[in-house]
Amino acid sequence: MRKKLFIIVPFTCIFALSLQAQRRAEPESAPAPAPPRVAKPADNTNTVRLALDSSVTTSNAVTIKGQRVPYTVTAGSMPVWDESGKPLAGVFYTYYERSDIKDQSTRPLVISFNGGPGTSSVWMEIGYTGPRMLKIDDEGYPIQPYGLRDNPHSILDVADIVYVDPVNTGFSRPADKDIAPATFFGVNADIRYLAGWISTFVSRNKRWASPKFLIGESYGTTRVSGLALELQNSQWMYLNGVILVSPTELGIERTGPVDAALSLPYFAATAWYHKKLPADLQSKDLTAVLPEVEAFTVNELVPALTKGGSLTDADRTAIAAKMARYSGLSQQFIVQNNLEILPNAFWKELLRDKGFTVGRLDSRYLGIDRKDAGVAPDYNAEISHWLHAFTPAINMYLRDELRYKTDLKYYMFGPVHPWDRSNDRTGENLRQAMAMNPYLHVFVQSGYYDGACDYFNAKYNLWQIDAAGKLKGRLTWEGYRSGHMMYLRKEDLAIANQHLRDFILNAIPGSKPAKY
Repeated sequence: MRKKLFIIVPFTCIFALSLQAQRRAEPESAPAPAPPRVAKPADNTNTVRLALDSSVTTSNAVTIKGQRVPYTVTAGSMPVWDESGKPLAGVFYTYYERSDIKDQSTRPLVISFNGGPGTSSVWMEIGYTGPRMLKIDDEGYPIQPYGLRDNPHSILDVADIVYVDPVNTGFSRPADKDIAPATFFGVNADIRYLAGWISTFVSRNKRWASPKFLIGESYGTTRVSGLALELQNSQWMYLNGVILVSPTELGIERTGPVDAALSLPYFAATAWYHKKLPADLQSKDLTAVLPEVEAFTVNELVPALTKGGSLTDADRTAIAAKMARYSGLSQQFIVQNNLEILPNAFWKELLRDKGFTVGRLDSRYLGIDRKDAGVAPDYNAEISHWLHAFTPAINMYLRDELRYKTDLKYYMFGPVHPWDRSNDRTGENLRQAMAMNPYLHVFVQSGYYDGACDYFNAKYNLWQIDAAGKLKGRLTWEGYRSGHMMYLRKEDLAIANQHLRDFILNAIPGSKPAKY
């Protein structure tokens, strides 16, 4: 595998990292790694600063769907430049290439982001699509001793992948403390500088001919939806696909009755999981229950909330009774809240009688508050579990297995606030990019138990993006029986990766021209 190592050490007090090789403890049956190709550090090494332009490459192999897949992985940093060529930041990445491919022109490239804003690419890299993954139990809970294992469901068999950490996430840092935070920390600033970085990455790695896909999770869906248009307009780079994992609202306005109503199907899914629905609903499969709740939400609840105080007492009682039936909450609680149940109240109320709260990002997780009383949980139950599992694993992986040497803290959640959320039109940006590029397909993945970016709001996004109904053939949605990170559940890890694999392969048109 041919690679070039680029080292740029600008005079603006940028110091390189020492990237000495050390042997990696290999999983059983994995091949011995080839000696790493290491970027030469500067003489005045300072390991608590990021080398803006450096990399180390190692080799490995993984068995995916019964097939041995050899690959190289490059861990490194590459600069973000301003218009005059001055480096503004070093963006850390890990780049996985299948090493037995002779022609990269037909080999898909997947560019992967996570969300926050302010979190690194760790979650999908060692939890979902990468060839190495953290050790957790079958439902996603942390186990000790910490460690990693091969991921037999990785999409590396069909696509190369680069995981990108935006500035102040992972090991990525500004080049200088005096660079204005607004350069990076906002909906549109984030999209602009990352589009330039992607263009440089594609050029350096000779991937302009490759079919290209963006995948983003959570706030990463805002990022990649905006990037789809920005890459077309500012970098003249056209994509084959955008994958939205647990998408945000994408700047699509929903206020008043619509905003208040759309969470009900998620409430129903969570209540079903915790066996809080009436017996006739509880006896049905989840996917048989939800269409009934969705129809009630759109056809009855939204109109009822629109009427507000003009709703008759009889109609109010009837709506509250149905909401109670579908949510697992009491009819009295629903009436006391004027038929508008905030997610915080739901997470606190559903299992209050048992002394538990339910998780925000994954309602399968339970929390314990100081007091059973109150209007919201003390903490997000699932986050502590995830940080517990992921933090040791990513530090072990990058520092020991991939041999990237630095004393920098790896930011699981980094300092990126205040974040400028103004002028978020990313949903509309995505629609426009699809209209301009007949090759561009969109695939959405949602967990039924995700209360932060819930599945029914994700469906609503698609309805509004394609308000004219002209893009239906290029928009796909799938739901999974887990939460925000649906891939942490063993069964969903296999299913969701296969869906990605199918989407990528189906979005490559071959010799078919891009025209309507």
